[in-house]
Amino acid sequence: MLYVTETTQTPPPPQGDPAKQRSPEFRLAADALRGPRHDLIHDAFAYRPLARMRTDGPLTRRLPGRLREYAAWTPHALISGVALITLLVATVDSGGAALVIVPVTVLPILLTMLRPVGAFWLSMAAIPVSQVFGSDWAGWPWLPAAFISHLTVLTVVAIRTRPRTAAYIWAVTAIYGFVVDFVLSGGYYGSNTGAMLVLSALILLAVAVWHTRKEARQEVTAQQTVTAHERSRRTLLEERSNIARELHDVVAHHMSVVAIQAEAAPYRVENPPEELERAFATIRENAVAALTELRRVLGVVRAEDYEAPEAPQPTLADLDALLANVRDAGLRVDKAVIGAVRELPPGVELSAYRIVQEALSNSLRHAPGASARVEIGYVLGGLGVRVVNGPPPVPGMVKPSPGAGHGITGMRERVSMLDGRMTAAPTGDGGYEVAVFLPVASAEDAS
Repeated sequence: MLYVTETTQTPPPPQGDPAKQRSPEFRLAADALRGPRHDLIHDAFAYRPLARMRTDGPLTRRLPGRLREYAAWTPHALISGVALITLLVATVDSGGAALVIVPVTVLPILLTMLRPVGAFWLSMAAIPVSQVFGSDWAGWPWLPAAFISHLTVLTVVAIRTRPRTAAYIWAVTAIYGFVVDFVLSGGYYGSNTGAMLVLSALILLAVAVWHTRKEARQEVTAQQTVTAHERSRRTLLEERSNIARELHDVVAHHMSVVAIQAEAAPYRVENPPEELERAFATIRENAVAALTELRRVLGVVRAEDYEAPEAPQPTLADLDALLANVRDAGLRVDKAVIGAVRELPPGVELSAYRIVQEALSNSLRHAPGASARVEIGYVLGGLGVRVVNGPPPVPGMVKPSPGAGHGITGMRERVSMLDGRMTAAPTGDGGYEVAVFLPVASAEDAS
């Protein structure tokens, strides 16, 4: 009888990424060490010079120009001052070992201005060196000079780096202190590790709070900048929508007149030719089609709560009524017309009227009690508009209204739409002036 024995082979281990084949504990430990390795070892001695302090703070901006330049070096001066104090302490306490103790305690402090993380490692290396060459049990494991030096290094490194890095350097300091106390102390119980850890923890906690507030302030400032930009952009779009709605009323009126006149024109001629009737019919159809498309386009920019005005859009002929309303509101205003009054395109007259209206509204808001003057100039090639108001009669007596700050934007949009020019600036006597020129093509140029 033949027996068949079935053998099983162990499959080879999968060939893949070695990191994926490691245990979860190993990966957890590797992830935990990745942060300290990146913050304390990678580019630890990279050159990172300490920047000068900003001089636009509430105190430094009040200093004279020369002192303000010196105030920018305040951080460097403070670090150098602590280094000088450390030098004096090391000289007094170390005795004959000052040639060794002074450099190893002062250099880490000065190095924080150039290579902060490297200064921390140099300070850690200086601690056992100072203990070996220092006087016996003058401080364990930190001599007085080493205590001041390391505490200063921890503070400066925490200020110049992230809160996470500050936690790592404090942890390294704590590990060193515990190892020295419990392994190398030799039964000596006068350790100052507790004082170092408690004092440094309080300082690093204050620095972490300062970092958090600084980041929060920066985020708020960035958010306010974005909000202001979006508000300005939204205001610009709203002004353009308002202009489009107003011009629609003007253009729609003229297109309606064209359609009506084209429909009625054949009846004004006795026995009109068939070609003439077809021509007028085509004109009317095109006018009605253009009016329909214009209304469709307006529906895109019109707000949901917009109500079409029942009265026609204003022109410069309605300017006297506007000035009367403004005088009733308390603004003394005069009007002057220069040049021969002539009929202008409806868009130009509407824009000029709105510019005068907005400029007088700004005068009422920002200069209550002042007087104003409106000048309309019919000049060759266009229309000039100038609105100027004087300062308030008693500055500070009546508080001006802040307004929305969008009036100038709307005026500039109207002027830009007509390829005009505009200036708006304070006057020498404390008032404000708005000057606008709107070009108008002559009949020959239009043809």
